[in-house]
Amino acid sequence: MGRTDPPALSLRDVTLLREGRPILDHVSWEVAAQERWVVLGRNGSGKSSLMKIASLYLHPTSGDVEVLGEKLGRTDVRSLRKRIGLASTGMADQLRSDLTSSDVVMTAKNAALEPWWHTYDELDRQRARDCLERMEIGRLADRSFATLSSGERQRVLLARTLMPEPGLLLLDEPTAGLDLAGREDLVRGLGVLVSGHDTPATVLVTHHVEEIPEGFTNVLLLREGKVLAAGPLEEVLTETNLSECFEMKLGLEHRHGRWWAWGTGA
Repeated sequence: MGRTDPPALSLRDVTLLREGRPILDHVSWEVAAQERWVVLGRNGSGKSSLMKIASLYLHPTSGDVEVLGEKLGRTDVRSLRKRIGLASTGMADQLRSDLTSSDVVMTAKNAALEPWWHTYDELDRQRARDCLERMEIGRLADRSFATLSSGERQRVLLARTLMPEPGLLLLDEPTAGLDLAGREDLVRGLGVLVSGHDTPATVLVTHHVEEIPEGFTNVLLLREGKVLAAGPLEEVLTETNLSECFEMKLGLEHRHGRWWAWGTGA
């Protein structure tokens, strides 16, 4: 019998309550190694809370959470977080603007925000540059983060997720706030990222099916904190499921490797 790797992420009957109201309601979900998941849902559907739990920054009210074979509540989350590559909409605001792009990436080795909190060597600096090259922005290594465009910053943050050689990537709305050109460039970059044979299990949170890059395999649809549907992208992402998820009648097409949705008014 061959060795079976544990799921990169496993949630079993997870509930999160705020003031007695369920933000997440008995969510069970599993992300296997090498799978690429998209999480879709309206504002307030629980997507951000789900990512906070998955990245070990929030404990559920009840239920079991396992990340990379370690159970939340029975492991040192500070060490385990170093094995998770996280890019969130608020990450850029937490970083000092005069840090160089390579410093922004390098500090992810220790899940830190400042380079002076830990000691780094030339191998670390070279790996940071390699991560930037993988996201096709190696030329920006010595540029200060503050001087970059919004799209360039998001690519730096994606490069940062690769620095610790993670077992799980969590990408929380990486295209938020980008214009059309920036969005399309980043979606292409995400497609390049997940096409790598050494890219770990990846979860992308978005509001828009148009932002699903090529190469993603599965989708989780959340509605009012509950799992509406989950499974292979081609089977689960249907007009019926998407319309129910967003509570309006929607049309849906898949062409040129991308998804497109619109309100039908019906």
